[in-house]
Amino acid sequence: MKHRIVVLGAGYAGAYVAGNLARRLSPADTEITVVNAEPDFVERLRLHQLAAGQQIKAPKLADVFAGTDIRLRLARVTAVDPERHLVAIADADGGGGGELGYDMLVYALGSHVADGGVPGVAEHAFHVTSRPAALRLRERLDNLDRRGEGGRVLVVGDGLTGIETATEFAEARPGLSVTLIARGELGARLSTGARGHLRQACDRLGITVLEHTSVEAVEATRVLCADGTTLASDATVWTAGFAVTPIAAASELEVTENGQIVVDDTMRSVSHPNVYAAGDSAYAIGDNGRPLPMSCASAGSTGRQATDAIVGRLTGRKIAKGKLDYPGNHISLGRRDGILQMVDEKARAKPKYVGGRKAARIKTGILQISLWGISHPTFGLPKRKRRLAAAPDASAEKALA
Repeated sequence: MKHRIVVLGAGYAGAYVAGNLARRLSPADTEITVVNAEPDFVERLRLHQLAAGQQIKAPKLADVFAGTDIRLRLARVTAVDPERHLVAIADADGGGGGELGYDMLVYALGSHVADGGVPGVAEHAFHVTSRPAALRLRERLDNLDRRGEGGRVLVVGDGLTGIETATEFAEARPGLSVTLIARGELGARLSTGARGHLRQACDRLGITVLEHTSVEAVEATRVLCADGTTLASDATVWTAGFAVTPIAAASELEVTENGQIVVDDTMRSVSHPNVYAAGDSAYAIGDNGRPLPMSCASAGSTGRQATDAIVGRLTGRKIAKGKLDYPGNHISLGRRDGILQMVDEKARAKPKYVGGRKAARIKTGILQISLWGISHPTFGLPKRKRRLAAAPDASAEKALA
């Protein structure tokens, strides 16, 4: 029997791990199955661009994994049973489902928008954490443009997603009135110079910034703030935080309070040795002793480490240890401006930063490299793949010993 590896999720982390495992392990004794609800690879970091009206490629996962022996199952994950080594799924088209057995599981289901318990967010706010959601927002913005009267867009949340969304909308759709609502100071995590650059960009694009403002409720045509202020809105975009799916928390896996899977420095679950987590789903401690933030950069480092650990343990080779760090923030401010802010070992912004077109080009290059790497999993395919150290019919525990 082949060693069954099941990868849950085909975002940046899941697609990377699956493709590289297929490239490095022999199909003679491994079987890799990827479970994903959507048929496409979604560049989540560019969904605000999609909502703004740009055409963003969405490669078919079947094409991404072409040339490998990966089995793609289009389905939603509904439960994980780590004691019985089973994953419950429901077909993405709403039909039947079933169960998938595994010897090794890679959990990379990512994250989604978090409403923070604020009333009305789920019913009335838009978001950009999935392709369907971004397309719904795009349709609303198109309707506002067709009215010819402009429209009021409120972006709630001044993290990286909020900043990129507000600036993208203001640049791509100058007829809209865009307001960015910040709970604290705008760009508080940036250096002094970078904060100044961000403010200048918002001024140049005509974005109204409301700092030290908390939203208490979202309604269909307005938001209610904690200070009693009421803000009219034709489209409220919620970017005030992310949450992981509750599937891991509902299982026997050890998770944090917010539902992330607790892993060791090889991305292996501390409670179940045949389960690995990568990306936003993993609670991983970086080299600086701090938890890695939910980000594409963290998806890359945790995905690489999980891949190296799985290959090492299954083939009996030494496990390569890579860096688990967060070097900085790459922020787009529309298509022609940006901020590259590096951080120190304590995740504090360094005094120097790169701004303007150069930063925008760097951000674009990073996204292009990420997409190319995921879309070409067979690049550099070795003539001879690594075989398992254990017999094909060995139990997961024996193979992982």
